Amino acid sequence: MIELAKINDLDTIVTIATYTRNDMIKQGLNQWLGNYPNIDYFREDFKNKGLFVYLINNQIIASISILLENESAYKEITWLRDYSLVIHRLLVHPDFQQKGIGKELFQFAIDKARKENFKSIKIDTHPDNFKMQRLILKFGFKKIGYLSKINRLAYELVL
Repeated sequence: MIELAKINDLDTIVTIATYTRNDMIKQGLNQWLGNYPNIDYFREDFKNKGLFVYLINNQIIASISILLENESAYKEITWLRDYSLVIHRLLVHPDFQQKGIGKELFQFAIDKARKENFKSIKIDTHPDNFKMQRLILKFGFKKIGYLSKINRLAYELVL
C-alpha cells in the first residue's frame, strides 16, 4: 500500500535511508554520501506534499518523493517537456529489495503524473547506479543527458 507520508513517519524514513545508504556504499556505489538524504530533505518533501511511503502490514519499508520540477541543476540540459513531476529519493529497505517494490513506486509516480495531467516525469541517478538505470529504462524513460553540476544521468518519460 502506498500513501502520503505523515509527519510522524519521518524518523522511520530517515532510518530506512540510512540502511539504504550504507547498503549502497557496501556495494561500492557512492551515490549518497555523508548523511544524504537526511531529515531536512524529507521534511521539505513532506511540506510540499510529495513524500509517499510504501507499507507492508502497516510498517513503512520504502518511500519515494514525487515533486514539482524545481531543480536548478536540471536547467543545464534541454528536456523534452515542461510541466513535469520529478522522482527523488526512491529508497527501499535492503531487506525488501528485489521484490518489485521499486517498480510499484515507479508505477505509482507515473499514474499520479497522468492523473494530474503532467506532461512528463523526470529522474536522475548516479552514473554507477546500474540497478536504478535498469529500472528507469524498463519504464520507457529516455536518457536525456548528463547533469555535470550534480554528476547524474538525466532521464525523462513523456506521458
